[in-house]
Amino acid sequence: MENILYLFLAILGLGFLVFIHEFGHYIMARRVGMTVEAFSIGFGKPIYSWESKGVKWQICWLPFGGYVRIAGMEKKGTVEPHEIPDGFYGKRPLDRIKVALAGPATNILFAFLVFALIWITGGQEKPFREHTNIIGNIDRQSSLYTFGVRPGDQFTAIDGKPVQGFTDIFIEMMMNKNARHLEGKELNYFAKTQEPFTYPLPHGMEGIGSLGVMPAEYLVFDKVTAPGSPMEKSGIQKGDRIVWADGELVFSRNYLTQVLNEPIAFLTVKRGDATFFARVPRLKISDLQMDSSQKAELSDWQHEAGLMAKNSQLYFIPYNLNNRCVVENSLSFVDKNLETAQYKPEARKKLSLSLESGDMILAVDGEPVTTSAQLFTKLQSRKALIIVDRSPKTPIMSWTKSDAFFENSFQVDKLSQMMETPGVAPQPVLDNFHLLAPVVLKAYSELPLDPKMKAQSEARLQAYKKQIEKIEDPAVRAQQLELLAQSQKTLMLGVELQDRLVSYNPTPFVLFGDVVDQTWRTLISLVSGSLSPKNLAGPIGIVQALQYSWQSGLKDALFWLGFVSLNLAFINLLPIPVLDGGHILFSAIEAVTKKPIKAKTMEKLIIPFIVLLIIFFVYVTYQDIARIIGKFFGS
Repeated sequence: MENILYLFLAILGLGFLVFIHEFGHYIMARRVGMTVEAFSIGFGKPIYSWESKGVKWQICWLPFGGYVRIAGMEKKGTVEPHEIPDGFYGKRPLDRIKVALAGPATNILFAFLVFALIWITGGQEKPFREHTNIIGNIDRQSSLYTFGVRPGDQFTAIDGKPVQGFTDIFIEMMMNKNARHLEGKELNYFAKTQEPFTYPLPHGMEGIGSLGVMPAEYLVFDKVTAPGSPMEKSGIQKGDRIVWADGELVFSRNYLTQVLNEPIAFLTVKRGDATFFARVPRLKISDLQMDSSQKAELSDWQHEAGLMAKNSQLYFIPYNLNNRCVVENSLSFVDKNLETAQYKPEARKKLSLSLESGDMILAVDGEPVTTSAQLFTKLQSRKALIIVDRSPKTPIMSWTKSDAFFENSFQVDKLSQMMETPGVAPQPVLDNFHLLAPVVLKAYSELPLDPKMKAQSEARLQAYKKQIEKIEDPAVRAQQLELLAQSQKTLMLGVELQDRLVSYNPTPFVLFGDVVDQTWRTLISLVSGSLSPKNLAGPIGIVQALQYSWQSGLKDALFWLGFVSLNLAFINLLPIPVLDGGHILFSAIEAVTKKPIKAKTMEKLIIPFIVLLIIFFVYVTYQDIARIIGKFFGS
């Protein structure tokens, strides 16, 4: 029901923008003495009409436009338009320019007033992820990851020009074919160091995909998905923020999921008189390079532990141990590229460490072990250790300070202190940081969900399957089906997490300038060919954006109304026949030549553009529908 209400408000909002545009024309036309014949909101057959002061007012069934019909704008019989008394072309060029400008000017004024209202009332409250330059996650297959950039790093500029969020970067990639360079900082949170980097920026939608980055976000616990969730008995409380999982700082939901699904074991290790924590690989035994005696010893531990599964399907670490969990030497293993490898610690990961001969393993996931058979048992289930920040709720801060606050909010000195406290698990509590009870992770397909969520999940799964089954290439189809099956095995926490809000409140002049700049660059990119028209939003896309904005709140809806209003003005001012800019151009030419343009000449100029406008309208509408269908089927 809410969606229908928001859709209605979106259509009403677009209709209002059209109304004030045409009303601007109407007021100015009456002021300069032109005869107004009709005022229409929308196109097509009228739904409702009435007459007032000689003007026919009507509301039509297609609300994505409108018009004011002024006498003399259409040729009647053999009379030339400029010969019609009080007609549009019967007035002097300056009066026509005033009328043509009045519509866009009204939209511009409305946009500025809306932006000013948002600014005066404190700005918009937006999710942190929408205005951060910090990387929340990065595709490990991307060239940017190979380059050395990691989650938690920060983008700063493109060719020296500061960026304010990932949207700036993506827009630049979409609109500029020229070689650009993305500048940023590699942040080592625990070492408290920064290293600048410069990366050649790819272009277009494919470039955005190849970049493979997502913005950072807060992970604030709201509730579990249903009774029986993995987190239900962990001790987490509403408002807790997840900051650390299995030895890793977490910067986004996707990165948290990635950390939880990494094939690692979180170990407590004793080396001489020192005790420390380490993340080491947790691999299937079938992937480990072991001799017959080592395999026999594992079989003994399996029997002692009472594990009934096939030996090859069980998990262990790439180290040869004695019965008392003491490391004797490392083992080679088959890596993801089917090549023989040995474990190498990952750079910039504080707890990614190699074990040495003589090291004694004291615990797995914070649970003590004294024999290798016990360790073997613990390694068969994937548990997660999670630290949350239970600080009092902080006031909403300005987006200009939010990145610095996010970086400092991990309080790595305290986390390090929790890691350095002797014991089989990190220190359970230190000020506002709390270590939760070990969480037994569950696959996505095993998560307890309420009936509605379960039905929605199953419907999406079946829709994905149907879409994949349409793929003609058998190899690609099989690969996609395997990826879908693997997604159902993704280990999850079964919680709903929320991002924190920041106050986004630039001055109305900045908002106004940003929208004008973005619109202008979009037009330039379309003309130059660096931006494809299929990436534009048509009427359906605009209504959809307005609908989403209403869901986000009144100020967000007002901003988008201002955004669309300013774009409507900007586009109408283009010097193209049919549009207001075309009328201004014709009037300017007449003012210079002192000769009115004949009706036949105008028709020859206008009709082709009407056809092109209709084609463009149909094209962008088709793209809108295609995007909606694509999102529905997850393609």
